Parts: sequence; structure tokens; C-alpha cells
Amino acid sequence: MSTTQPNSPLHGITLKMIVTQLVEHFGWKKLGEKIPINCFTKDPSINSSLKLLRKTPWARKKVETLYIRSLFSINKKKQGKKTT
Repeated sequence: MSTTQPNSPLHGITLKMIVTQLVEHFGWKKLGEKIPINCFTKDPSINSSLKLLRKTPWARKKVETLYIRSLFSINKKKQGKKTT
């Protein structure tokens, strides 16, 4: 039996997609201010962030929570880019 959660806002979204969208929305500097961990503040990159987040559950939870809280503004920003 599968334990998928189709109603979850994170369903079908990879960690890489989450980090990429947060970086596009906030930028590395602002992301590092919101979640002060070294992978966002010292020589940040998607790959180094993914490496840390996959090994550190508390940091991943913070990133996922920020993504969910920011989802409306991220989607609104995306829609604005498509129409211009």
C-alpha cells in the first residue's frame, strides 16, 4: 500500500525544486537571513545546499516550512513573469 499524500503542498515537488524556487524568489542573501545555515550564507550553491539538507532533517524542515509559507507569493511572481 502506498503512503502518498496527494493533498500535501509538497507532493510531487523535489527538494531541488524547492531550493531552486526559494533562491529565485529570495536570493541567497535573503534566504540566508531567513534560515541562517552555512549552506545558504557561505559560498552557497544548489548542490551544497541539497547535500546538507538531505543529511539534516531539522534544516530540511525549515526549508520546507519556508517554501510552504512562501508558496502563494512564489506562484504569484511566476504568473507575473509569464504574462509579461
